Amino acid sequence: MWFDLFGQSFYRYILNALYVLYNGTSVCFPGLYGNDGLLPARWQLRYSGKGLWEQLLSSPTLLWLAPRLGLDTQTAMELLCLLGAALSLAATVLESLRDSLVFLFLWIIYLSMYQVGQVFLYFQWDSLLLETGFLCVLIAPVTSLRGWRAGREHDPVTFWLVRWLLFRLMFASGVVKLTSRCPTWWGLTALTYHFETQCIPTPLAWFAHQLPVWWHKLSVVATFAIEIAAPFLFLSPLRRLRLGAFYMQVLLQVLIILSGNYNFFNLLTLTMCLSLLDDEHIYFWLRKKYTPNPNQGCDMYSLVLSLLQSGSLLWWAGFVVEIAVWALIGFGTVTWFDLQINWDKGTVSSRTVFTFHQFNQFLKTVTFPSVWLGVLSLTWELVSAMCACVEGFFKRVLGTVQWTVFGAAAVSMFAISLVPFTFIEYDSNASVWPGVRQGYDAVSRYQLVNSYGLFRRMTGVGGRPEVVIEGSMDKVTWTEIEFMYKPGNLSAPPSVITPHQPRLDWQMWFAALGTHKHSPWFTSLMYRLLQGKTDVIELIQSDVSQYPFHQQPPMYLRAHRYKYWFTKTLADGSYPQRWWRRVYIEEFYPTVHLGDTFLESMLSQHGLKVQCIWKVFRPLYFFHILLHYNCIEHGGDTVEAQRERHRIACSQPLVEYFSKSVLPFLLSRRFNAMTGYHVCCRRS
Repeated sequence: MWFDLFGQSFYRYILNALYVLYNGTSVCFPGLYGNDGLLPARWQLRYSGKGLWEQLLSSPTLLWLAPRLGLDTQTAMELLCLLGAALSLAATVLESLRDSLVFLFLWIIYLSMYQVGQVFLYFQWDSLLLETGFLCVLIAPVTSLRGWRAGREHDPVTFWLVRWLLFRLMFASGVVKLTSRCPTWWGLTALTYHFETQCIPTPLAWFAHQLPVWWHKLSVVATFAIEIAAPFLFLSPLRRLRLGAFYMQVLLQVLIILSGNYNFFNLLTLTMCLSLLDDEHIYFWLRKKYTPNPNQGCDMYSLVLSLLQSGSLLWWAGFVVEIAVWALIGFGTVTWFDLQINWDKGTVSSRTVFTFHQFNQFLKTVTFPSVWLGVLSLTWELVSAMCACVEGFFKRVLGTVQWTVFGAAAVSMFAISLVPFTFIEYDSNASVWPGVRQGYDAVSRYQLVNSYGLFRRMTGVGGRPEVVIEGSMDKVTWTEIEFMYKPGNLSAPPSVITPHQPRLDWQMWFAALGTHKHSPWFTSLMYRLLQGKTDVIELIQSDVSQYPFHQQPPMYLRAHRYKYWFTKTLADGSYPQRWWRRVYIEEFYPTVHLGDTFLESMLSQHGLKVQCIWKVFRPLYFFHILLHYNCIEHGGDTVEAQRERHRIACSQPLVEYFSKSVLPFLLSRRFNAMTGYHVCCRRS
């Protein structure tokens, strides 16, 4: 039951991720990675003279096989995305396809996209999807082997890795908010800026922004309790502690989904939270009677549950421990954040009463013990799985083999995950065993384990920076180019696009935080818009007719930086007509046109200029033409004509080899796919 819910949800996320990467409601794959896209993927796969195996080791992606199949990089990526989306959909519908090998293939496909995705795929949720996908390879059954589903004593062991991943994700996300020394997190005022400064807010974010400051501060306190204290309950053997932690995480993730567009990240986190449940609680959701399976075995949690139900004394002991844990979390929250209720005003005041040094000492105290807590929890899972009750000699042998293989895999995954997990505290990271660190370095390129830490610092404290691109045909009248999702038009309401992620709109948010030199892809965007590339225009407006320059590309482009703020309710309590207000700040990108010196220098500086290999052979080409021309002009038996014929005779083998052998290869699609160079034979 656990895996069925987890697996079905994960297939949907893979389906969504691959589909919208290729061609969702607005994100069109060719505009990002196509041959005329912002960052062509073929530039990441240029021929280097290495063998196939060396290429796969240095950059593991199936796209290295494209030239050998006669495909260019763009076509190969499209086929992989479509194949992955179709396989995910089929596995969601058909139970027989929910197989470990299917998960492995989906993981390889997404890893192949990730390796060439560059800045548009370097998000923490992409890494999380890859790590979760690899764990599914270990969890899922191999249905092609008879009896594999019937006797799988390793299930609790491999499924424990999902719980450990959830612990690392949430605990690190809470810790980095304070280790960053961000004044808004320490002052508990982060949410007074968060709702209007996040990448793509929802309409509900506007209403959340209007809440009083004391409520925002109290919400930050609750966030710290959910992300720092509650994750330790994930590894608890007491069922009700895990259930309480589960519903705390669900509350946080649902509120984030309602107030912000973070694609499939929060939905994937909710799916991982299913690892905190047991079959009994899932049957409670389904309003079905739960009957324990006698052949299920004696995993840790069912063993503890049976002990607690076997006598009233043990039950009361567990109940007292649970009350003590919740009381400790509540008391610590009230004490560390000085929560005080003002009954007259109906408010709750809060402030951080501990220092950075005290928190750092706390982190040093709990980081390595949390590792040993994970060791104890995993050890119990291994022992309980080893002692699982199976009947028959063959099943016992098969179960032992399964337990050995998957137990070793679980221990290995847990060990290498300690390196990115301890990044949150320097001394703990330095104490990690050298052998574990070497193992992590050996597999880091495959994204098996990653470090996490969301919302480390709050940006846009002085106003949300936003880049607005303008186009003109005469350099006098300028028209703003409006994106579908990111803020631009002051009257346009925020969008609701979860689980879709418009990659370009997201990167526009990051670009506004610095200069255009910190976002080289922005120069490519300006260049492609001046060229009028339809694939790139569809990244901005899927309906090209809504693009102001859809009939003819603009002659000039420029970009300005503004500061945006949510509007406020009027004095009479009514709502304003506009969602946003803005103030001009500065020029972000100067006015450019095709052939502009500044634009050309930026393209060359960032390596974004399409290179033409024909320039290398152009002198030889014109040399051959000149020889032929001189031969015609100086015909006869003159000395000059004899000299020219002699030169032609001497150079003819080289010219013939070039024209018959080299040039056809340079013009072939295979050369284009292998090197990323485009050979142009147009006459100038």
